[in-house]
Amino acid sequence: MQTQTYRVKGMHCASCASIIERTVKKIEGVQDISVNNGTENAKISFDENTTSPNHFNKKLEPLGYSLVVPQSHNMTAEEMGMSESEHAAHLGLGQSKVEKLAEIRAMKIKVLSAIPLATVSVFSMIADIFFNYKTEFLNYLLPIFATYMLLVVGKPYLLGFYRFLRYGKANMDTLIGIGTVAAYLYSLAITFFSTNLKSFINIEATYYDVTIIVITFIALGKYLEARSKIKTGDAIEKLLNLQAKTALVVRDGKEVEIKVEAVKHGDMIIVKPGAKIPVDGVITEGSSFIDESMVTGEPMPAPKKAGDNVVAATINTSGSFTFQATKVGSETLLAHIIKMVEEAQGSKAPIQALADKISSVFVPIVLIIAFLSLGAWLFFTGSVSLALTSFVGILVIACPCALGLATPTAIIVGVGKGAREGILIKDAATLEKLHKVDTVIVDKTGTITIGKPTLVDIQNLSNLKDDELISIIASLEKKSEHPIAQAIINYAKEKNIKIENISNFEGLKGKGLKGSVNNKEYFVGNVKLAQDLGVSFDVSKIEQFTLQGKTPVILSTKEKVLGFIMVADEIKIESKQAVADLHKLGIKVIMLTGDDEKAAKHMASLVGIDDVVAHVLPQDKLEKIKMLQAQGKIIAMAGDGVNDAPALAQADVGIAMGTGTDVAIESAGITLLGGDISKLVKAIKLSKMTMRGIKQNLFWAFVYNIVGIPLAAGVFYPIFGWLLSPVFAGFAMAMSSVSVVSNSLRIKAKRL
Repeated sequence: MQTQTYRVKGMHCASCASIIERTVKKIEGVQDISVNNGTENAKISFDENTTSPNHFNKKLEPLGYSLVVPQSHNMTAEEMGMSESEHAAHLGLGQSKVEKLAEIRAMKIKVLSAIPLATVSVFSMIADIFFNYKTEFLNYLLPIFATYMLLVVGKPYLLGFYRFLRYGKANMDTLIGIGTVAAYLYSLAITFFSTNLKSFINIEATYYDVTIIVITFIALGKYLEARSKIKTGDAIEKLLNLQAKTALVVRDGKEVEIKVEAVKHGDMIIVKPGAKIPVDGVITEGSSFIDESMVTGEPMPAPKKAGDNVVAATINTSGSFTFQATKVGSETLLAHIIKMVEEAQGSKAPIQALADKISSVFVPIVLIIAFLSLGAWLFFTGSVSLALTSFVGILVIACPCALGLATPTAIIVGVGKGAREGILIKDAATLEKLHKVDTVIVDKTGTITIGKPTLVDIQNLSNLKDDELISIIASLEKKSEHPIAQAIINYAKEKNIKIENISNFEGLKGKGLKGSVNNKEYFVGNVKLAQDLGVSFDVSKIEQFTLQGKTPVILSTKEKVLGFIMVADEIKIESKQAVADLHKLGIKVIMLTGDDEKAAKHMASLVGIDDVVAHVLPQDKLEKIKMLQAQGKIIAMAGDGVNDAPALAQADVGIAMGTGTDVAIESAGITLLGGDISKLVKAIKLSKMTMRGIKQNLFWAFVYNIVGIPLAAGVFYPIFGWLLSPVFAGFAMAMSSVSVVSNSLRIKAKRL
């Protein structure tokens, strides 16, 4: 069983998506299919031994649709002579913008050719209605205009009508096709057989203007909609454009500039000031400040030195450095982000299920209503004119386009906006669930704190200078592999404190170590080591620090304690404000940690966390989440994506605090790049903003049809004399789709 995503040609509305889904689902070997009208993609799970994409197309092409099937899934971009972005489009991993723009240009030409004809028709209508003025010239001109409009500009709608007659499949094009053909044929009959029909119908009224103006409005609306949809999906294009085109590598001792597609694992790459980093890797020589805002959303350049990870598409702002390529091509963080954004934009939110159900039965119901209305008008009034106006008006106003676009366009914009902010959303369902969250559970290490020990306090009890004290401790600790030792050495290097050579080094198991620096013996370790040496010191001074979750490292000689330093996992700068912002959103914050209770509570008090559960193992976190869910709480769990995997999976929304190139993108519903917890607040705001946009879209989509269909059917005609003209119905239908897409685009401009 394999799952592939294909671009779909010929899809215009939600009912198109429904037809494609129903048709492909019936094919033997197809397990599942999800068609997204917003992205015009179909995600299909099928048994490749039973069926194939070419078989899908044999079933779809007679209905006016086709899947863009890749010619080769195995050839690389380099083998095909393409850039990575071109290769992605070729493989069907994203829409080919070149094709889409060409399609929009063709639509524009048709619209421009239609507007002058529609303008003449509008003036003809105004002259007839308000001034009772008609010309013989227009009587001959309008049939020509209408014929052109129907056969050229309105060709898709004619085909929709034809496919309905042949295959019984109806979509938006079918509705427009039946309505405009009916108006055209009725008018044509009057033009050629007026004498014979004079005693049966009013031969003074023709509906060429309806055919001309309705098709113009629909074509204009579809053109504006297509232009807007291009803008909703520009996040992928922007991400692709971040990729560097070339890399400066060292080959055979020489600097050679090559295409980024040719970079291999292990290549040594030189990055100069102002250059983009071409692939992911680890710095081997040099240091710099790197602008990672394009990937993580962080505005300040991050300091980087030997041993630090660098990420493709970020920008080197200052010094030169050399790094070794560790991830290339589709392995890079940027490639993962692009893939995740594409999949999320193509997924369906649960709220869309309602729109899908309605859309699947909408067109057949509208056809029934239209024909019932036609029959009722003819039966009760005998007026062919009123019956035809009602019939065409219903078919034109009742387009399900706005309904089909309401959810996917908002999701596309929301997911894209999140990616630019360093918030990676796995699917639309996660984005929808997040806005309901009322409780956020956080792990301490790596979420509220930095996730690695750092030197935070120095207590000097001797005549030595602080730097001298640190120098002795770091000189001894350089022989140790303990994380605390690394924190001390890193501090010494950052402060340019000299690290001396030592002699007579010895590790003291469970207590610390000893050694000689400049021929003088020193001991570095914990409280037990100092007590075993018999040196006197005030333990209470250390206890006040340990209660805060800090670890003491004591420096002493055999005679006395010279001082001690404190190493701790520091609180992230943004943690306190993030918790305060969550409280403003009405969300309770709970910390679950395996650490000591007193230390955890002290840490929680510093950032304003509501509740603390300490001494918990990963399975205990899982049980705590289940207990809260049983109480009706909607839980978001933020953790490192590895140790917290069971809890992340159980939570309603799992949020991985991703850092560096090893970000656990697949481990949770949402990944916050850079491990910045303040992005959790932005993610929740984005979810609320997107859901608000979806609900607004659905409201207006329903309103257009709830008001428009009865009005077009003539429900209000006996009371108020209201009957919706097909011309205004065409305008309203076109504007409904444009307004829904425009409302979704507003999400882009809003601040998180």
